[in-house]
Amino acid sequence: MKHFLVLALGVFSLAQISFAGALAGKAVFKGTAPKAVAIKMNADPVCAKANTGKTINKEDVVLGAGGSLENVVVYVKEGLKGAAPAAAATPVTLDQVGCMYRPHIAVLRTNQPLKIVNSDPTMHNVHSFPKANPGFNVGMATKGQTVEKKFAKPEQMIRVKCDVHGWMSSYIGVFDHPYFAVTDASGAFSIKDLPAGEYTVEAWHEKLGTKSQKVTVTDAGGSLEVTFN
Repeated sequence: MKHFLVLALGVFSLAQISFAGALAGKAVFKGTAPKAVAIKMNADPVCAKANTGKTINKEDVVLGAGGSLENVVVYVKEGLKGAAPAAAATPVTLDQVGCMYRPHIAVLRTNQPLKIVNSDPTMHNVHSFPKANPGFNVGMATKGQTVEKKFAKPEQMIRVKCDVHGWMSSYIGVFDHPYFAVTDASGAFSIKDLPAGEYTVEAWHEKLGTKSQKVTVTDAGGSLEVTFN
């Protein structure tokens, strides 16, 4: 039996369909869409060459068909009971490709490895700005260079930037449980295996802000509509 959840997050909304034990849905932008801002990479010939014939836009607001909104982090903020499942030992990768961070939003568990890769034949540095975890500022001068980091404390969200290329920016979300997701290019997200219970769910966007609401997930299902103002 299905139950439905709609999150209206300021100027964007999150239309969410939930099954007992799972949350899934789609983020949709509501309002006047901001104009895309193209990035100029001429200052570094390697970056310019890597993107020849392409228009690369800033990724602070990425919209798709029908106003679908990419890069929204949706996670359970409060209400979980008992010990969380163990974190995967498999690293999450944050790559530097074509002088952009990929993915734009990286999410992982506490103490799960973050593998940072430089796939470009040019100098990058990875400069983080956490509040709960130790910061780092690592130079990565060669193609294929890798660095591994871990975060002992949960933190949403940690900004990362490249001091060499000012347009490069990313965010890292660190969670002490597995109940989080990032919307994809179609605005879709899915959070699996969420036990029945009452939770506070939060949706975060780097430019549009955060909104949260109490929700109930039951084994029997039902219907629910939540509005974020």
